[in-house]
Amino acid sequence: PAAPTARRADPPATTGTGRAYAWNEDTLSPQLRHMRYAVRGPVVAAADALRARGRDVIFTNVGNPHAVGQAPLTFYRQVLALCDLPAECGVEHPSAAAMFPADVRERAAEYRAALGPGGTGAYTHSQGVPLFRREVARFIEERDGFPSDPDHIFLTNGASAAIQNCLTALIGSDRDGIMIPIPQYPIYSALIALLGGKQVGYALDEDAGWAATRETLEASLDGARSKGVTVRALALINPGNPTGQVLSRPALEVIAVFCAEQGIVLLADEVYQRNVYAPDKTFVSAKQVACSTPACAPLELVSFHSCSKGLTGECGRRGGYMELHNICPAVRAQLAKLASTGLCSNVPGQIAVALLVRPPGAGGASAAPFTAQEAEIFAGLADRSRALVAGLNGIDGVRCNTAE
Repeated sequence: PAAPTARRADPPATTGTGRAYAWNEDTLSPQLRHMRYAVRGPVVAAADALRARGRDVIFTNVGNPHAVGQAPLTFYRQVLALCDLPAECGVEHPSAAAMFPADVRERAAEYRAALGPGGTGAYTHSQGVPLFRREVARFIEERDGFPSDPDHIFLTNGASAAIQNCLTALIGSDRDGIMIPIPQYPIYSALIALLGGKQVGYALDEDAGWAATRETLEASLDGARSKGVTVRALALINPGNPTGQVLSRPALEVIAVFCAEQGIVLLADEVYQRNVYAPDKTFVSAKQVACSTPACAPLELVSFHSCSKGLTGECGRRGGYMELHNICPAVRAQLAKLASTGLCSNVPGQIAVALLVRPPGAGGASAAPFTAQEAEIFAGLADRSRALVAGLNGIDGVRCNTAE
């Protein structure tokens, strides 16, 4: 056999301190060096520095509701607390009935049983606790009217981790491309750069409510193919971020049918599905379109949701899920293998997702207060959305569509 080829060792680089580092800007991953992520980029670092010097800074770089005053939902926090506390300090404490409503105690006991004796401190199944995945599947079925398989659901550390896992499995070379909307949420461009793929932008039409036309999609695809790029997937963000649109069913069908016909995997980012403020708009999921449109029968779809947005705002819990629809079993197995390298997503995040998809039941002690809290949060978000649009439209030379 041929002798192994020795890897050339780059000379250590020196810094202003005179110290030499073997792992330095020249030797680290070039993909990481070229990655840009504006949500946590240089502007935010400068803002942190100003705040450290005593300046009052309002951070608008990332959706972080609790950091700017949104109250946590009491039912969620109570169940989370009882799941975390040792039984003798929580669900089995003599005063538990005086401190927590009956439906909170019942839900916590159910979730503790599902977690097993290790509780929230033990690893779970790599795809997430089976009970929680069944609850996600039930939520999807009730929302869309079509079956959902718990074995095709992965609980993840926020939707971002699910998106990263999918892109990791999709991008195999620098000739693999991912179509992303322009404007877009920068997690997509950042991860594509990090994984060494090609970003293929498709422009959204502001005058058409930020929809994508078939002509625009085909032009983007043709342009990529002319450069030798194989488009593997298309990212759809609905409701839109940062554009704020809620796509109509016909607009969704344009994208879904295009992907089905071209053999492109559709990645549906639907984390803002509860944030629909326009009274004439209704959220329609990509899964519902896929299952009810004959031309979408071959569509390969992955949908994402999160407990960080909507009316929950539990960003720090890092809870999310993805559902695989019509995805090759071999790919599903490889995604399960990839998930297993992280052992499991964090357990409080898994619980938060289960609570997101299964709020307190009607008639329970927590139902009315929960509904009132959600209504207050929703009204506040809608008011701020309208105020922001009005403020932007009040600036000379600036035009902003109504956030739907």
